[in-house]
Amino acid sequence: MKKSLLLLSLFFSCAYTQTLSLEQSIEKTLLNNPDIQSFILKTELSQKNYDATFADNLPQINLQAEYDFAQTYTSSSNGIFYTTEKNGGYASASLKQRIWDFQKTSSKLDSLKIDEDIASLSLEDMKALMSYKIKSLYKLIVVQKEAIEVHKKDLDSKKAYYEQAQGLVSQGFKTKADSSRFLSAVYFSEENLAIAQASFDKTKKSLSLYIGEKIKDDTTFESDIIKKNYSFEPDLVEEEILSNNSQLKINALNIDKNKLLYKSAKASHYGSIDGVASYNHFDTLNEYNTSTIGVTVVVPLYSGGRIEAETQKARINIQLAKQEQSSKILAIKESLSNLLIDIARYDKTIASKQAQLHWANDTKDVLEGRYKEGLSTYIEVLDAESLILTGQLELLEAYYTKSTYIDQVDYLKGKIQ
Repeated sequence: MKKSLLLLSLFFSCAYTQTLSLEQSIEKTLLNNPDIQSFILKTELSQKNYDATFADNLPQINLQAEYDFAQTYTSSSNGIFYTTEKNGGYASASLKQRIWDFQKTSSKLDSLKIDEDIASLSLEDMKALMSYKIKSLYKLIVVQKEAIEVHKKDLDSKKAYYEQAQGLVSQGFKTKADSSRFLSAVYFSEENLAIAQASFDKTKKSLSLYIGEKIKDDTTFESDIIKKNYSFEPDLVEEEILSNNSQLKINALNIDKNKLLYKSAKASHYGSIDGVASYNHFDTLNEYNTSTIGVTVVVPLYSGGRIEAETQKARINIQLAKQEQSSKILAIKESLSNLLIDIARYDKTIASKQAQLHWANDTKDVLEGRYKEGLSTYIEVLDAESLILTGQLELLEAYYTKSTYIDQVDYLKGKIQ
């Protein structure tokens, strides 16, 4: 009966335990983060910029009307001027249609279409960057939660040493210095545990702000997420990054965009041809209509050098975009090379820390037995404990650092999850 009640209790405990996965954290952040929403709005803005410029290709129709309650009209006859007071007005309708501007507007429209693609890529890059931030926060929470457990075990161990020392002191096998030193170690462990708990609470609060909801105290996390496996072929991963990196794609589009703007600026030298039509109705001293249908040709002969300056600016921007692309490629290659070297180094660091911990635990077991027999001092025992604590924390840090380096490689690839 007791066994059944225990199993039932465990079942309900597990049922009410909430697990927050890394994938859920990323998804909630991408839905709620204001930076993501800003880039979505920028994407919509780029679309409206295109629509506004495209309107130049469509007919421009205007209506205008005026009514005068009183207006003085003058006329002359045989050298004598006459004035007449009369109400009146007029109404007019005009139409203007761009016929040809030597691809000035069409080139600008093509550049604005590229702006839409750049805005979409910028949104994807921001999502990938935000995903990387959340991965770092989430994994830091996992590490800090593990660190809390390490400090708790260390505190329990120090308390056990203190109680053991008290017993040995009361039996006359140890001096008061032994129990006092172990008591001091207990207080030191309590302080370290409090620091670890505070760090965990801060990081958990930061993550809750990103995902837009409170993380409950009984929430569990994916503890194995920091021990992520990887398989990188340097040449293949570099090729993948150079093909998929959002920043490189944006820079390539900027080159194409500036080429189109240069083409549009050059076309400004030739002016434009427009079709015009108008209809006017006048009701003054006499009532009559006028209409116009024709073509206007505008050729800029002199603009103070403005058109030429705009053309040269566009040409220089092409070269700047190309240099920025080359610089970004170099920076990515350097960053990737360093990341792959560091990941390989941390593989060795993790293996070394695991070996150190194995032998440190063996040493501690030997020293504990020797201490009880009076063959070693409390200093040696505490040193062994300190070595184990440091080794455990450094192993967690190594797992975390290696994992974040892998995530950086994924960010360079443009991966969101």
